Parts: sequence; structure tokens; C-alpha cells
Amino acid sequence: MNQKCRLRIARQDFDVIFRHLYPGDHDEHGAVLLSGTSYSKGQLTLHVREVHLAEEGTDYVEGKIGYRALSPSFIHRLITRARDERLAYLAVHNHGSDREVGFSSIDYDSHKRGYPALLQIARGMPVGALVFGHRAIEADVWLPDHTRFSLDAAIVVGNTIQSLTPSFKREASDAAGHYDRQVRMFGNAGQQRLGKCRVGIIGLGGIGSIVAEYLARLGVGEFYLVDDDRVEESNLSRVVGASTADAVKGTPKIEVARRLILKANSRASVKKIRKDVAQESAAKELASCDYLFLAADSMRARLVFNALVHQYLIPGVQLGSKVRSDKVGAVVEVMSANRPVRPGHGCLWCNQLIDPNQLAVEAKTDEERKAQAYGIEEPNPSVISLNAVSAAHAVNDFLLDYLGLRAERETLYYEEFHFLTDKRNLVQPRQDPQCSECSHKGLRYGRGDSVALPCIEDKRVARQ
Repeated sequence: MNQKCRLRIARQDFDVIFRHLYPGDHDEHGAVLLSGTSYSKGQLTLHVREVHLAEEGTDYVEGKIGYRALSPSFIHRLITRARDERLAYLAVHNHGSDREVGFSSIDYDSHKRGYPALLQIARGMPVGALVFGHRAIEADVWLPDHTRFSLDAAIVVGNTIQSLTPSFKREASDAAGHYDRQVRMFGNAGQQRLGKCRVGIIGLGGIGSIVAEYLARLGVGEFYLVDDDRVEESNLSRVVGASTADAVKGTPKIEVARRLILKANSRASVKKIRKDVAQESAAKELASCDYLFLAADSMRARLVFNALVHQYLIPGVQLGSKVRSDKVGAVVEVMSANRPVRPGHGCLWCNQLIDPNQLAVEAKTDEERKAQAYGIEEPNPSVISLNAVSAAHAVNDFLLDYLGLRAERETLYYEEFHFLTDKRNLVQPRQDPQCSECSHKGLRYGRGDSVALPCIEDKRVARQ
């Protein structure tokens, strides 16, 4: 099995299965995960949607060949559900090992005996197995053509982001010179992880350009930049890296950001996506990212970002700043916001941060808006120092959480800074258990490529 796959699972689901596998009795236990699938650049990723625990003595029984096995009735119920829901079927059991784990020869023999029949029932969906150690996971995943994948990494997405592999490997690094002061904080292993991280930044204006520079100087290795706008004279006060010449030429904002990133980190890989993120071809590019930063202020961007987080189980954060005046022009509110969004938590729909009416307005062309008396909206005020507060806190959270430098918190909070009243508020986001976007019962959670993102067709954008 030379080919590798990835697994993404939300922290709350991982904790449920881990407690079941390791209740403290030092025995073997079983379960089944049903997962959405996605493919990007030949990489198969499994996105865990459902966790089904095998009850001892009923669903997980004494094996006829091996020590224990899932019962035929339990397997049949879940492989048919996987088929009907278009999800991958993954049988799970545990070993007592710690940082290294693998299947036994008996395990592999059982896969060879049973998986061809399961593939027939699954009707085109992958089937396979996971074996857990205390701090390691391995996979044996079969595609319909019997191509097999082992595990590259299992990504556990909570407030912190944990990466579990089949075995622990300590790699040498030559990054200490350039990043010496950082390595003193989080070590060579942390610097290597940043170098392999793929981040998506949606919007490269006032906030996004600052995020891009911060991440580049931290040593993040791969950037996906999404923005279809050009630099104008009014951008020069806040778009980091933009010059008067860029405003005259109308340089694309993503080109300015690319230039900025490579000045800070010449080794970085930068993919420029000069499109509206609401275009399907742009949004699908972001499905393979490890972390998303939403720095665009449109409702369509929020809609797509929110869907990517919950559909592909990608951690992300929505950034913003706001200056509001009353009818006579007096400033009544000055604030910056940092709103983390995780699979099942912080959903922008649940927290009324996506306005359906504004979505409808944004879906119209300029001509349609004028004809229906919507007009063309005036741009919002924007000040670089307010943007920097939002960007700095979001990148700091990314650094601490992605590298596991702080413990997993039980509660996720939005962070808001209100500068006129000199207050920092932590707001616990609400969660609708029936939400179609973020709940396990909804249509989108963990589905991967099997459901469409809420995008508009590229050809429609071209007509507009």
C-alpha cells in the first residue's frame, strides 16, 4: 500500500470513540465510522460524519479466527447505511500500543476475506479499517477497484488541531537559523509542521493582506489566495504591500499578497485564485486546506466559508472590523472581531452572521440592483490598526492551536474588541441542534464531495 489517505474527525467525535476504545480495562473494543470522501490532487480524504459504537457481547463478539470481531448483523446494518447515505465504511478496533500502531497479519487476512464482499454491497463507496493506539492511528482503506490506502495522518479538529500518524517520526530541520527565535518557543517539530501547512485566505484586502504577511513570516509553507479584486487608490492606506504604482496599474490584490509572502518566505508555495470564492471552481480549491481565514466581508463569502468548515471538517476563523456612525455622523461603535469556526461549533448560520436578505441582494448584478432600487452599497469604513488587531489575534490563535501549544478548551468563544468602551468580550456562540449546516443531522456535516457547496456557476459570474 504505497498510496496514502487522510482522515479528518471533529474533536467531539474523536473523544466519543476514544473513550469507548480505552475505558481503562486494557481490552480490545470496536466501532464503525461512516465518513464522507473527497479527492484533491490525487489525495483521498475521509471526513467522519457518524460514530457507531459496538456494544460488547452483542455487536463486538468473540472472533472465530481472531480475538474479537464485529458481529455480522452490526456490519450489515452499517454497510447498508453507508451505501444508502453514500458514505465510506470504516471498522475500528484498538491495540494497547502508544505512539506506533499497525494491523496484525490476522487483521489483514480478515480484510482480504471480507472487504471484496463489502465493496459489492457498498456500490462504489470505499470500505476499510482503522486501528487505534493511544497516540497513533493506521488505516487500510479499499476502493472499488481494490486499490488500497494506508494512513498519512488523522487530523482531529477541535479548538486545537491534533495530527495522529501510524508512527512517531522525529525529522531533522534546517530551519533554526531563519526561525531561531520561533524555534525557541515551539521547537523544530513545530516549525516543520508550519512549513507543511496549507492555509486558505479568502479576501486579500485590509485584513487578509496582514494575515498573509504574518503567516509568511511564521514560515507557513503553502498559501491558497482567493480574491478577484484589484488595488485602487483608496486601498493604499490599509492593504499591506500595495504601492502607488499598484493602484495606477490596478494590480490584483492576490499578486500584491504573493509578492509580500515571497519577500518574507522565499520557499513558500503560493497558489493565486483570482475569482470570487462563491464560484464553485474557487471554493473547491480550498477543500484541501488545513486552515481557513475568512477576511472578506460579503455574505456570499461567509456562506461558502461556513460550508467548507462543516462539510470538509476544516478549522477556520472569520475576521472583521467595524466602524458605525449615527445619522448625524458621530462614531458610535469601533470594534474588531475574531470568530473561530470549527466543525459543529461557531456556525455562522446558527449565530445569525449570514443575512439571507443580503445574500439575495449580492446574488443580483449591479444592473438588477439599480433596477430594483437597491442601489450600489457604499464601502464600509476600514482602518489598518483595527484590521491588525483582528488579524493578530486570529493568527496567534492559529499558531497556538495548530501546534498544540495550549490545552484543548471545553468551550469555543468568539472574541470581540470594543474600543470606544475599552472592552474585550468573549461570546459563546449558540448552536442549533437541527442546523442543516453544522449538525450531524444536517445535510452538509462531514459529507465531503458528495454534496454541492453553496456556490454559483462560473459561467454565471462571467455573464455578470
